[in-house]
Amino acid sequence: MAARKLIVVFGATVVRALLQDASFQVRAVTRNPEKPAGAELSRLGAQVVKADLSQQGELEAALQGAYGCFFVTNFWEHFSKDVEVQQGKIAVDLAKQLGLKHFVYSGLENVNKLTGGKLKVLHFDSKGEVEEYLKDSGVPFTSLRMPAYFENFLTFFKPHSNVAGGANLLNIPMGDVPMDGMSVADLGLVVASVLKAPNDFNGKTIGLSSERLTIQQYSEVMSKVLGKPFRDGKMSAEVYEKLGFPGAKELADMFRFYMMKPDRDIVLTHRLNPAVRSFEQWLRENKEAFADL
Repeated sequence: MAARKLIVVFGATVVRALLQDASFQVRAVTRNPEKPAGAELSRLGAQVVKADLSQQGELEAALQGAYGCFFVTNFWEHFSKDVEVQQGKIAVDLAKQLGLKHFVYSGLENVNKLTGGKLKVLHFDSKGEVEEYLKDSGVPFTSLRMPAYFENFLTFFKPHSNVAGGANLLNIPMGDVPMDGMSVADLGLVVASVLKAPNDFNGKTIGLSSERLTIQQYSEVMSKVLGKPFRDGKMSAEVYEKLGFPGAKELADMFRFYMMKPDRDIVLTHRLNPAVRSFEQWLRENKEAFADL
């Protein structure tokens, strides 16, 4: 029996998926291994290690001896493009230094560059810069570009009660343009498929999507599953960006970019993860989380 490949993973949902596959040993990276989530991953069979993404020494120790890694950063922890770019570049440099054979990256487009400066979506642009750096590094890589997370319907996309109209409104400024979506929980099996077929996916950038629905269609699914009326709030990006919460302008530009229909491959996503859920399936499984609407 061939030795199992050691994969270093930044991201708990991907850890769980890889642990279910006998091909891999998994080293899970967390800032605090003592938290219950770290203890749970250890119980499931992962080696859990501590590392701060901005600390080169800690990252180097975490990546030692690995065949490959899945690397993801979180812009929303610090709201800093510069920090996210720095974290990505440190990881790429270490992957090259240590001779990793496959760097699977959670990337996105450099929107500012693609639009000639017309749109600035910092949490995309930073990952786009790291993608470019990764491509130029010579490190064997695959970049996976997620669409809008279904989980965002519980946070950024949360419906708003409309007392006068009697329906919950989805104030997502997409007009009639369909928006790709997927549950972040379904990324893990995609990563496993990519790692198991490096010759097919090395050097590739893959746009992921479970399905593509208009906001009205998302509303109709929510009405059906949750038994309450939902509809598209028909909000414009211009109104959205003036809502005043942190990141409102950035998210408005993100939706403007989504309206440009970035490349997301539904067929390939379903091939990489045959169990990937539709919005309706995800919503039925998470129905209780919407009980307060």
